[in-house]
Amino acid sequence: MTETLSSVSPPDDVAVSPPDVAQEHDPGFEGSAQPSAEELEIARELVRSARARGVALTGPDGMLKALTKTVIETALDEEMSEHLGYDKHEVAGRNGGNSRNGVRTKTVLTDNVGPIEITVPRDRDGTFSPVIVAKRQRRLGDVDTIVLSLSAKGLTTGEISAHFAEIYGASLSKDTISRITDRVVAEMAEWTSRPLEKVYAAVFIDAIYVKIRDGQVGNRPIYAAIGVDLRGHKDILGIWAGTGSGESAKFWLQVLTELKNRGVEDIFFVICDGLKGLPDSVGAVFGQATVQTCVIHLIRNTFRYASKRYWGQIGAELKPIYGAPTREAAWRAFEEFDEKWGKPYPAISGLWRSAWEQFTPFLDYDAEIRKVLCSTNAIESLNARYRRAVTVRGHFPTEQAAMKCLYMVTRSLDPKGTGQTRWTMRWKPALNAFAITFADRMPAAENL
Repeated sequence: MTETLSSVSPPDDVAVSPPDVAQEHDPGFEGSAQPSAEELEIARELVRSARARGVALTGPDGMLKALTKTVIETALDEEMSEHLGYDKHEVAGRNGGNSRNGVRTKTVLTDNVGPIEITVPRDRDGTFSPVIVAKRQRRLGDVDTIVLSLSAKGLTTGEISAHFAEIYGASLSKDTISRITDRVVAEMAEWTSRPLEKVYAAVFIDAIYVKIRDGQVGNRPIYAAIGVDLRGHKDILGIWAGTGSGESAKFWLQVLTELKNRGVEDIFFVICDGLKGLPDSVGAVFGQATVQTCVIHLIRNTFRYASKRYWGQIGAELKPIYGAPTREAAWRAFEEFDEKWGKPYPAISGLWRSAWEQFTPFLDYDAEIRKVLCSTNAIESLNARYRRAVTVRGHFPTEQAAMKCLYMVTRSLDPKGTGQTRWTMRWKPALNAFAITFADRMPAAENL
């Protein structure tokens, strides 16, 4: 304890956090979280005493760590007294059956002061089950939450272990970290089978590629779907590990069938990237759904075939096509575009002609509906989060490891851990337009 507190001037309202630790972990604790005047005075006196003795307030040998140890051990003693029915050394406990039987030591990891060694009281009958530090519990506070959060942000088990060593001075092995993250597997299974809404205004679908070792490392498609219901809620409906090395309309048929089995009865629009054969898969499951090719995908793919020096000009001349008031006007605009760019870049002409049938449906609808259907930016944003998490890992040893990682990213996007967010304000005009356009398919208001 060589570090001093000479430069620390405690404010008048200083409060020490350890009493809150006991409250946080004891479900039976009642009362205000704010310390009383007497407790504040005790805290001030402790800080003054530590400063006078040259004792550090924080750090591996600091007063805060010692206080945390004292508070936890005191709480354990109180729990034992409650369990036995009498306080330590009380006459009432003599010859009363069960009694104290010494202590045992264990080291627990805290999220505020790192690892601390505590003594846990024992009883002769072995029936004492402490609450503040449960049997076999080795971590206090939000350590597990921190591990899951860091993993969701893309850190590997080795990086998380190094983070705890650097920040908390604590040792958290890679195996321990893996066990913590493995706890979400059961939660993931429940999440992927949960019931869904009956009707969705739009479902955005796409796939990303993740390197998974299956005998040898190879790219595997991971399918994802985002639904927007009739109240404007965005919900990640699920993620699925595909087979083979490429995105498949046949696999999307399985995914859509699963969505139907989970309660989805109707989808107004399915927005995708123009995968061949997908309209047939959608039509086989949701016969009334309209398949809409993402306009942003079309534009991006157009630029791939053109020299970069012409991108600005091409982008400006594409606007009359996807901004046309009708399908007929869009076709006339395309013919003008094709006349100029079709000869130097015939692949662009072929791209738009092959995608035309799935590109034009949104042109039949209100401008507010067009705004929310013209791109898959919603799922592109999700995929960007997924890619950031998987890129740092290089590849995954198993399919489950990959799915676990992507699920933790999904649950981290929403404070409730469900992958849901509200788009109500952005979608409100479109939802009003949907209510008019699809009046015959809209459920009754009481069912929304």
